[in-house]
Amino acid sequence: MNMTPLIDVLLVLLIMFIITIPLTTHTTDVDVGAGEAGPIVDRVINKVVVTEGGAVLWNGDPVSQAELDTNLLIASRLSPEPELQYEPEANASYALSARTMQTIHASPVTRFGFVGNEKYRKFAAD
Repeated sequence: MNMTPLIDVLLVLLIMFIITIPLTTHTTDVDVGAGEAGPIVDRVINKVVVTEGGAVLWNGDPVSQAELDTNLLIASRLSPEPELQYEPEANASYALSARTMQTIHASPVTRFGFVGNEKYRKFAAD
């Protein structure tokens, strides 16, 4: 019985395994950010809301004061700079509202306005 063809096939298979196995072990992990994205800075209007529950919302997403500062910096660098609208809710904490206003004032944002004040114009008639 001639063993040469069998040995040739085995050698070809062995060479194929030697070539392909290291390719699978040499990988590069790339983090593509599969988690949640942070609050998005809108190019036209960004809205900051201080809620009654003590949260600060940036375009509807809760943020910390540090994240608010970062978002304000990003927004101020856009061209043209988007408008920043500030709306504290009626029973929001005065201290949190003042701290948020201080953060906005310390940022480089130049286009700023209060919104929602029309809700508080009507007073009970005595």
